[in-house]
Amino acid sequence: MKITINRYILYSTICIAFVFCSLTFAVANSNVKNNDVIEKRVEDLLSKMTLEEKIGQMNQFSEEAYTDFEARIKAGEVGSILNEINPETINKYQRAAVEQSRLGIPILFARDIIHGFKTIFPISLGQAASWNPALVEECSRITAVEATSIGLRWTFAPMIDVTREPRWGRIAESSGEDPYLGAQMGAAVVKGFQGKDLSSPTSLIACAKHFAGYGATEGGRDYNTTVISQEQLRNTYLIPFKAASDAGCATFMTAFTEMNGIPSTVNSFLTKRVLRDEWKYDGMVVSDWSAITEMLVHGFSKDTCEAALKALKAGIDMDMMGMAYRTCLYKSVESGLISESLIDNAVRNILRLKFRAGLFEHPYVDLSKPSPLYAETHLKKAQELATQSCVLLKNENNTLPLNVEKLKKITVIGPLANAPHDQMGTWVFDGEKQHTVTPLQTMKDQYGDKINYINTLTYSRDKNTQGFKNAVSQAKKSDVILFFGGEESILSGEARCRADISLPGVQSELLAELKKAGKPIVMIVMAGRPVELYKELNQVDALLYAWHPGTMGGPAIVDLLFGQAVPSGKLPLSFPKLVGQIPIYYNHKNTGRPAVGDLEDIDEIPAEAPQMSLGNRSYYLDAGDKPLFPFGFGLSYTTFKYDNLILSKNTIGKSDSLFVTCTVTNTGKVAGDEVVQLYIRDLVASVTRPVRELKDFSKIHLSPGESKQVSFTLSPDKLSFWNNNNEFLLESGQFKVWIAPDSAHGLEGDFSVE
Repeated sequence: MKITINRYILYSTICIAFVFCSLTFAVANSNVKNNDVIEKRVEDLLSKMTLEEKIGQMNQFSEEAYTDFEARIKAGEVGSILNEINPETINKYQRAAVEQSRLGIPILFARDIIHGFKTIFPISLGQAASWNPALVEECSRITAVEATSIGLRWTFAPMIDVTREPRWGRIAESSGEDPYLGAQMGAAVVKGFQGKDLSSPTSLIACAKHFAGYGATEGGRDYNTTVISQEQLRNTYLIPFKAASDAGCATFMTAFTEMNGIPSTVNSFLTKRVLRDEWKYDGMVVSDWSAITEMLVHGFSKDTCEAALKALKAGIDMDMMGMAYRTCLYKSVESGLISESLIDNAVRNILRLKFRAGLFEHPYVDLSKPSPLYAETHLKKAQELATQSCVLLKNENNTLPLNVEKLKKITVIGPLANAPHDQMGTWVFDGEKQHTVTPLQTMKDQYGDKINYINTLTYSRDKNTQGFKNAVSQAKKSDVILFFGGEESILSGEARCRADISLPGVQSELLAELKKAGKPIVMIVMAGRPVELYKELNQVDALLYAWHPGTMGGPAIVDLLFGQAVPSGKLPLSFPKLVGQIPIYYNHKNTGRPAVGDLEDIDEIPAEAPQMSLGNRSYYLDAGDKPLFPFGFGLSYTTFKYDNLILSKNTIGKSDSLFVTCTVTNTGKVAGDEVVQLYIRDLVASVTRPVRELKDFSKIHLSPGESKQVSFTLSPDKLSFWNNNNEFLLESGQFKVWIAPDSAHGLEGDFSVE
């Protein structure tokens, strides 16, 4: 009987495997056939196009570009339209292209939709703090459904530039300092935007930007110079872009910046060798806004036409708002400066995208469908993501959660308590503040007369101190003070860089005055970057970092403050104590003199101290070597215990995987989510490796007293790195591994690779 059962199981397994393989082959074969059909359609259409029509497809314009815009469309001079959001107008222009131009090639309508269309989600940096790619993908799908409902089919996101620079305004659009976390979040956004089928009318074409290294701008100044070694480029800055490519991201955008003296828009190493040759990418590449003509300002081209030719030769398929292609390419072909085949290659990529997106089959907006904007399910997901993005950074004496039944009066104060516009954050063109639910509004609705709102500072940069005395007087009558500080949305984002990242205006002064009331202070920060909070931290009993949380930030924050939800967010980047520590990031190199042992503080140095040459270490006399809060850090209303680290082997071969497990237990009294993080260190290599590198993570839910075994797989590719010869390899040697709650702690193990 036993033998019969085993044979039956074996037979069933073989049958299932055969069916699975057959289906897999059928799907793969279907994809190949579909690609073949599209390629044939591309070539057929391309063969019918005049040179003028080809060049027309390579231009993206907004309506302001021409006074006779519709006539230009009919003439086939516009391939993509930027920033048109009226569905009737979109259909009008689309009819001009499809029904009134010679070849009927549809227009691709585009818009910057970064973290929500109408329903606004937390800024991208906040989304990364959720450490929940699946939820980010769900919310990106909602964004796609809303945006495509009015005819938009292309957005310029995700921005997956790795950055260690809080002064840079565009850090708000990023996923922070870590390439692995950035890769996971970027891939999630791509999958959410595009959905399972790019030809679906609800598929929003994603655009991975800015390729590459934009986050490394000098001094955190936007559009600035970057100097990046090949080792850094490969091991850090390119990783999220490779993940986006693997996730099927249909378009890429080049960066404004130059890298090692070559502007990214004309950097053939990036766009041809890496993207096309190594990654086999067959999507479309677009320039950033007017970036081609900026080659003149960079000092890399003598005139517009030289810039256009360099961009074309580098593989830039579409010129965004630059007029360079429109102005120069026709005469360059006619004069023999370039071959028409270069233009053909670019147009192939554009037509392929339009065919894959189903624009030829479904070019128009269906105005009869009910609007999905601000759907109840969308708002619930926005609140869920906002809740998971908030990071609890301090909770002295369990100040949080607040027990509303024991509180008679709650003072609410600060410029972000009731700021519906600023709460949405940067890069919000289409969100409407009348739909934003603020913390003050939520608390008034839920707790009524217990809420005493003091409107002292009207915006984050407000320097009016006249209401301070009254604020302190009223705060003394309350049981707790909720201070909502941070920065307005306009203080982060593109070209919104700050040399001083402390709280703007007189927020710190107000906080110091409120301390005199002698009441517990809970500080909630809404900001587009890490704000310098070294001094303020000592003045508050609890600190909740909410970023700019979007439309439903109010209910999310209030649920966390009053215990209806438990904080689970973790920092996606290190928080500096002082701006002078920047750049400070967890995955740094060790140096020959790392900061270990007792470090001398500036105030401990005696007068006329003798110079010393022994025992010196790499740190700041006045700020030490540690951040205020490390990457991956975040508190909860419960506690978690990590124990029983197990490695499957002590030694593995270069083709083997290592399985690493540990047990995580909820040792507190409430259920909570914990982000369990896996780090490694390659101790000796031909190129020095970071002191820690994130290689995986898992977000788990645990009831009080519950334990779970968390398992990770370290495959050879996760142990490999790029050397200075552009080789991706795994070297023999000793490794450390951690399963940890953040980048500064955890259970440590050792293994070797032979």
